[in-house]
Amino acid sequence: MSLTRRDFARKTAATGAGVALAGSVDVLASAPNALAATETANADTTGADTTGAGHRPAAHHGGVGYGPLLPDPDGILALPAGFDYRIITHSGKTKLESGEPTPSNHDGTATFDGPRGTTLLVNNHELKGPRANWKYPVPLTEGLVYDPAASGGCTVVEVRPGGQVAEWVGIAGTSTNCAGGSTPWGTWLTCEENSDRAGTNGMTKDHGYVFEVDPRDRRANRDPKPLKFFGRYDHEAVVIDPRRGHAYLTEDAASPNGLFFRWSPPPGFEHGRGKFRTLADDAGVLQAPRCFDSGGQFVDDLSRATRTGTVYGVDWVDVPDRDARTTAVRKQFGAGEITRARKLEGMWWGDGGAYLVSSYARAESPVQHDGQVWFYDPRRRTLTLKVLLGVNPDPSADGAFDGPDNITVSPYGGLVIAEDGEGVSHLFGATDSGRTYPIARNDLNIGTEEAPEYSEFTGVTFSPDGKTLFANIQQPGIMVAITGPWKRQKRA
Repeated sequence: MSLTRRDFARKTAATGAGVALAGSVDVLASAPNALAATETANADTTGADTTGAGHRPAAHHGGVGYGPLLPDPDGILALPAGFDYRIITHSGKTKLESGEPTPSNHDGTATFDGPRGTTLLVNNHELKGPRANWKYPVPLTEGLVYDPAASGGCTVVEVRPGGQVAEWVGIAGTSTNCAGGSTPWGTWLTCEENSDRAGTNGMTKDHGYVFEVDPRDRRANRDPKPLKFFGRYDHEAVVIDPRRGHAYLTEDAASPNGLFFRWSPPPGFEHGRGKFRTLADDAGVLQAPRCFDSGGQFVDDLSRATRTGTVYGVDWVDVPDRDARTTAVRKQFGAGEITRARKLEGMWWGDGGAYLVSSYARAESPVQHDGQVWFYDPRRRTLTLKVLLGVNPDPSADGAFDGPDNITVSPYGGLVIAEDGEGVSHLFGATDSGRTYPIARNDLNIGTEEAPEYSEFTGVTFSPDGKTLFANIQQPGIMVAITGPWKRQKRA
């Protein structure tokens, strides 16, 4: 995605409007001057789907997106005509190499080139609290356990050229492993969105940390070490600036709202496989943002921005006690010291900066919305609002998007976003100019016929060659691989 400040200035000069993602014009009632941009391109949908699970007849479609979503006869994934899906792992049904069942509650995922043409994926499992609470916790594989009382962790999934799948444990005994993030050197940073202390909820060790997992080297994952220099709080996601070496992290927390963080490595530190293990617990500097508007006025919460294209300058303020020995990190700052945001969720590095999501804002925030995507430019040290979703008046109705969560930059232009809102759940795309379009809908009802419920999508990520879009249905825990006639999306 290359919607730069210059692009935005050109567009606003021509149209007088910002760029927004939205499900309908009505949804944008709370987003002044936003551009309604949902698209469902024309598609040839003649003929019934008689080709089996996930397969849709080919279609010719122009414009933005891939056309309307066709219901899945197997009741799992609705896709546009011409697209297919395949289930890669399924909690309780597929097996690990050890013979134990695939853990549940799939979350953040990334892909890596593996040996001999394989694709490797690291898949977080967002499991909180004692192991007895879950039917399918992450197995306590010898040598890979941080806290034997905890139920979460991540697995490594290998997809071979012939279609065969293998899965094994990458780390176990961690808690509430959420979005996470990949590194430029080909490893995975799994984040605990839980900060229970030892002795709380049955835990035997402190939680709220980041751990590194190497998908290619199982030995490197033995004796898991928490990367305490990133801080102890309810971590969501992390990205690494490959040029400057900074890490950027999000916190999903409330009362008060969470923070966006920057970690600066110590002088002379060189990134690479296994290098984080060599750092002291207090290495580098962890900081939180202090934002200000174009008039130099302090901004207390990112929900204050009600126009896409809003640009805030960012100063960085040192965190007093990153391990939160007596006070949660986000509570160590007084009013007027730092800038907060509600539901800071997924992140992705691209276009020379970090895309980050604020999933929604309600009464705990100055202004309500149903989703923002910001872009942090480390060179200019600015945050620019790229996406704004107004409050969705009817989340049960198909067509409107709300609650963005995991996010990825698409090799076909723009973004692909996993929805974690109310009601219907989608994967949806956004072009460089802000037009949105559906890619998939979760048709798996885990509720009842009278009160249907559809789990969120998570772990959206493309294969290294860009041909396959992987994503997860978090509950019960299903990883799918989506293929089809991907194409570069038009800006208009």
